Amino acid sequence: MEWALRSAEPSDVEVIAELRATVMRPDLERLGRFDEHRVRQRLRDSFSPQHTSVIVADGAFAGCVTVRPAEDGRRLEHFYLVPGLQGRGLGSAVLRTLLERSDSDGMPVRLNVLRGSAARRLYERHGFTVEDQDPIDVYMVRRPGGGAVGT
Repeated sequence: MEWALRSAEPSDVEVIAELRATVMRPDLERLGRFDEHRVRQRLRDSFSPQHTSVIVADGAFAGCVTVRPAEDGRRLEHFYLVPGLQGRGLGSAVLRTLLERSDSDGMPVRLNVLRGSAARRLYERHGFTVEDQDPIDVYMVRRPGGGAVGT
């Protein structure tokens, strides 16, 4: 599969908000936290085109990812793939590319993932470890050179 990252534009916000609602719905329902409006509004409220990339695979919208600068490194947020493309190696390829950039800059990357989410396994395969957790989220970090980038 051919894929690329392109800079997000303000007009991408609604398609990304819809993707977020679709992708997160099963985990949020499992946790008793799904709200049809809130799941989209949280994305709209935090959408940052300057830090967001749209993932394009075989010429079509495939997902998005946000990497924000933070005091203690970078924050990986809003990493969503179209459901039909999940489990086919695209997420690993995108994540590997982002982590190589952070490693070359000597920056740790932090994220949070919903408890019980299958996405946690992806992050662990790429060297993320648990820093903390609460009843809803697991907070993870990957230090520079934290392993699994070249896999």
